[in-house]
Amino acid sequence: MLVVAALVPDTALLVPGTAGDADVLVGLRTAAVEAVTEVVDADVATIVVVAPGPVARELAGTVRPSLGAAGVPDESLWWPPETVELPGHGQDAPAVPSAVGLHLLARARRHTGLRVVEVSGRQSAEALADLGRALVGDGPTGLVVVGSGSGRHGPDAPLADDERAPGHDARVLADLADAGPEARARLAADDADLAAELAVRGWAPWQVLLGAAGERPVRSRVLAESTELGAHHAVLVWDAR
Repeated sequence: MLVVAALVPDTALLVPGTAGDADVLVGLRTAAVEAVTEVVDADVATIVVVAPGPVARELAGTVRPSLGAAGVPDESLWWPPETVELPGHGQDAPAVPSAVGLHLLARARRHTGLRVVEVSGRQSAEALADLGRALVGDGPTGLVVVGSGSGRHGPDAPLADDERAPGHDARVLADLADAGPEARARLAADDADLAAELAVRGWAPWQVLLGAAGERPVRSRVLAESTELGAHHAVLVWDAR
């Protein structure tokens, strides 16, 4: 059963030190820590990080949330990476969005009872929703859903500007903020191909969230939103208590 979910951006810039001496996305970072802390304070037995990755997988064993894949050495980070032990055996290297989620959990003082699941936009909406239902099927569960909107907003964007990005991201954020039955139906029907063209990294994690929430009533709150640096990021809390 889903208890509460934090929806947070997937950018490495959320972790201080990734931009060198510049402290960027401060408001988003503060809101993200607040949202994740709310999940931790719900006192659920399990918290699952759901994040976009190159392939669909669940991480296992000893995991260190390094941002080396983003070109940032550990010693440059103002938040030193804290190793966590996940169910299973191995030493999987998390994708950058998963590492961001683990950094936020470390700031919220949660190091145990964690799972990390990476999902891909190549999975169908139905398969992702089924995964969400399975993730919360064993008892009260919290989610940290890592993902962002389009990276194609204006001349400062990390990717080429696309005039469709503002409209798409505004519609999706409005539905995430609504969280009612009709809004969830629109989110489930969001065009995966368009999301891929717009470099929307949150599409797959949000489909998992929809499956986890099922038909439970949800109160949604938007804590922060930004298109700073040309990408759309938002922080929300879905509270099903």
